[in-house]
Amino acid sequence: MKLATIVVAAALAIPAVSSFAQSQPLTRAQVKAELVQLERAGYNPSMDRVTYPAEIQAAEAKVAA
Repeated sequence: MKLATIVVAAALAIPAVSSFAQSQPLTRAQVKAELVQLERAGYNPSMDRVTYPAEIQAAEAKVAA
């Protein structure tokens, strides 16, 4: 039973790992450009962290639109 569980877990993990390995890492310039876009959309990285997830998600939605 343990072997079957390990085999199933490995089979499920392989596609996730392979798709992650194919993605290219961002350059420093790309990260800075993304931060500038988010700041223009209203995100302020120096503000209080209580509303962090909602603020950055809202800014990301504006940038995506």
